[in-house]
Amino acid sequence: MIDSTKNLSLKRVERVKTISPKDFVENYVKPQKPLVIEQLSHDWQAYHKWSLAYLKGIAGDTEVPLYDNRPASAKDKFNQAHATMKLKDYVDLLQKGPTNFRIFLFNLIKEVPELKSHFTMPNLGLKFLDRLPFLFFGAQNTSVFMHYDIDFANILHIHFEGKKRCIIYPPSQTKYLYKVPNALISLNEIDFNNPDLDKFPALTLAQGYEAYLEHGEALYMPEGYWHNMTYLTPGFSMSLRTLPRGVKNMSRALYNLTIMRGVENLMRKFKGDQWISYKNKFAYKRQSRRLESELHRK
Repeated sequence: MIDSTKNLSLKRVERVKTISPKDFVENYVKPQKPLVIEQLSHDWQAYHKWSLAYLKGIAGDTEVPLYDNRPASAKDKFNQAHATMKLKDYVDLLQKGPTNFRIFLFNLIKEVPELKSHFTMPNLGLKFLDRLPFLFFGAQNTSVFMHYDIDFANILHIHFEGKKRCIIYPPSQTKYLYKVPNALISLNEIDFNNPDLDKFPALTLAQGYEAYLEHGEALYMPEGYWHNMTYLTPGFSMSLRTLPRGVKNMSRALYNLTIMRGVENLMRKFKGDQWISYKNKFAYKRQSRRLESELHRK
């Protein structure tokens, strides 16, 4: 259940129907501000064709990886799926009612090349990577934990079918988000749709944004933005991405993909779930110390 009255400090993301490449780069990419573009996909075949029923018909026999919201475990490899299922069976599951299973970072276009002709790379002054159009699926009230992407990409997140709520924070707010060390996530137990602000009081200091997406609308998330996505109805989204634009974030991406991931794999191998438990406890204690220090300064 979503309680949008909870005391998180969230502004609505700015919205436009369309935007020129020059205005987009100058007013949103350079200052790293989020934006919803309402009609970005209206001239795509995907806007008119794509639905859960359509994808079930055209790609139903494709085997897809499924994830749920179980806590991280040392037994799981990085981004290891928790189950697999044919897409047609998964769509049936979504439409029957609530399920925690969701599809995450799946390149369905690679499996069904015909789908690539249904959209074009947006002309927004950025070069999107045409080999990485990832799809995400979820059931009603399915929520993705708060995280930021390992590659520090600029992301254009286009939603299809139904409605989705997005809570996002710029990297400057990391100090309030109970970040787990050597990871890209906040503490998994935090429900950002209904947060326990007595247990996690630092969240009240974080300045973020909120956006609601409907069919065909696109959310631009700048580099390193934290995001929590909740499907208000069964649906799916496609993310297009670019490489980081600056040396600093490119270096961070390379660090995440090599050193951070390597250290994490080693620690999970040798310390197991003790390592994960230690990180979670450390994240909570570190955030409490930061909060006390900030309140003392005020």
